[in-house]
Amino acid sequence: MSTDTKRKTRRGKRGGEVKRQKDSAGAISAQVSDGAPAVTTGDAYVAPPMDSASGSDALFYIDTQAGEGSVEAAAEKISPASYGLVNPDLQKYLKSCEGMLDEQKFGSAEDRDMFINNVYAEMKNFELQLTTDHEASRILEKLFWISNDYQIKRYFAITREDTIRLAVHRFSSHAIQTLLLLSAIALEREVRGEICDFARAYGDDDDDEVNGAQAVRTKLPTFEELVLGLAETLTPHWSYLMANEYASHILRVLLLVLTGNPIEDQANHKNSIKSKRSTKYMEDRNGAPAHHQALASKRSVPDSFGPALDKLLRTASDEMSDLAARGFTSTTVGSTVLQSMIELQAQRSSIEYSNSLLDKCLMGLISDKEGNANTRRDAFIKMMIEDVAGSHFLQAVMKVCSPKLLQKIYDKYFRTNLKALAFHPIANFVVQSLFSSAKTEQQLKSMIEGVAPMIGDLLFKNRPGVVRALVDSCVRLEAGYFEIINGLYNGLGAKSPVERNELINLLAFLIPHSEFVNSDYNRLQFKLQGSLIIQAILQFPSEGLEPLMASYFSQDPEKVFSWCKDPSGSRIIEALLKSPQVPANTKRRAMEQYITRYAELAMDRCGSHIVDACWLVADIPFKEKILRELVKRETQLQDN
Repeated sequence: MSTDTKRKTRRGKRGGEVKRQKDSAGAISAQVSDGAPAVTTGDAYVAPPMDSASGSDALFYIDTQAGEGSVEAAAEKISPASYGLVNPDLQKYLKSCEGMLDEQKFGSAEDRDMFINNVYAEMKNFELQLTTDHEASRILEKLFWISNDYQIKRYFAITREDTIRLAVHRFSSHAIQTLLLLSAIALEREVRGEICDFARAYGDDDDDEVNGAQAVRTKLPTFEELVLGLAETLTPHWSYLMANEYASHILRVLLLVLTGNPIEDQANHKNSIKSKRSTKYMEDRNGAPAHHQALASKRSVPDSFGPALDKLLRTASDEMSDLAARGFTSTTVGSTVLQSMIELQAQRSSIEYSNSLLDKCLMGLISDKEGNANTRRDAFIKMMIEDVAGSHFLQAVMKVCSPKLLQKIYDKYFRTNLKALAFHPIANFVVQSLFSSAKTEQQLKSMIEGVAPMIGDLLFKNRPGVVRALVDSCVRLEAGYFEIINGLYNGLGAKSPVERNELINLLAFLIPHSEFVNSDYNRLQFKLQGSLIIQAILQFPSEGLEPLMASYFSQDPEKVFSWCKDPSGSRIIEALLKSPQVPANTKRRAMEQYITRYAELAMDRCGSHIVDACWLVADIPFKEKILRELVKRETQLQDN
């Protein structure tokens, strides 16, 4: 990474916006081949003759013999597609069609198909030019979402004429991505052998029958062939495209299309391919929704995709230089693709061997079996822990690495510096991922032991997420219950049995016992992270739950009832009632605290969820009690 690049110490929700890093020399250097040396004349670099390119009709030429000093010159040989300005009349026509695409108020399906066919007919022979225009490419995306499979397939086939240059273009890259997304949806139908009822397609002049009475469809490649062809075209230039802010999104979608994994996660925007800005831009203009239902679930893919994906990952990893791999870990553009590659390799094969892609990214940490000292590597990995993009990469690595590698990373870079990292504005998220990724019971207990002395500071100094990560791992690994509870007791300052009876309050309000006893209870505010920690503890087995449940039932029922009307407090009650670990008689004891007050709860926006949860777990006699109470206030409930 260039020394001129200024790294921020905060990112996104973690503290601030991060400027896009424009100088990705370390990443782009992957274009440099390890093959024949460059032709030189004295100290000056001389590019090899153009006739050495593979094929005289090549769209562009990449000098694979350029030296590292001329990386930027080599990258410039791939320029974004340019086909001139769009005809003003055609542009005006498309703008006039945008309203119809937004409203989609057609008299019938035939009217709709006729409208779409007419639009495609007007665009004929200008398809590539339109994809590179700002307004036209946006309208094209809307058109694609309501087009039939044949029309998508035909447009996709046309883009094969200039795929690379379209992929690196600011506007056409979005059109390519949308075509790829729609191809992913159509592929599942193609795998099942379903035949779509296409509208009569417009044909090229030489496709028309002699009498001109009817147009016939040109034979097009299948969606399987189109996707495989795209993968084959992009693979030789993978590293360069990873460094391109427009093409990198296409690479991510391509990897997900080849695997059949969900592309759009409706429950978690962080897993979405489209950015929040892009999603809002389309929604504001009544565009097609970014989260398509068909893209949010696992899809069937052709058998040929598996070998093609393995070949792509193997080729891209082998041809990527060590310098380029390390550069990608710290660039916001290339890091996301690199994370996807690491995750897929971990799912399909091994990633922990000498000179693997992960080994290149970690500067030989995997291949170093003896644990030799390497100050350059240690400095690089420590920089990644505190870096905006590098920390995200390490978080992804921790999820998929082996217990041995995770332990090695913990011992070398975290154990002795845990407190400083836990309070760092960026590194604390890596610490959370480290704890959440604990692989064994022994690892988890070792981590709890390391963090136990600072649990109080973490809870009260805006780092409760670190503690929550440990509690979540206790639930996942079914271990460490007593260790984490004792750590919470000490951190909260609850030492005597009487003080420990306030455990649930201390966690809910994230307040030490010494302050709690001197506070006005009605003025205390629930803390979201405290509520989440309690909800996680409620998933412990009965022996691990006992301290929390004893604290809950030692509270004044009026205080507990006030929790039901608080957004965070009500979640605690819901978690108690829904937890499979809480015995049925304990749940009934909790529900009996609200007898005569269910109607009041039902009319509260938070309390109504408590009533629903009680109804789900109550037996028939208790449900009758709830019903009798609700019927008495039926009129009020209907008006609420």
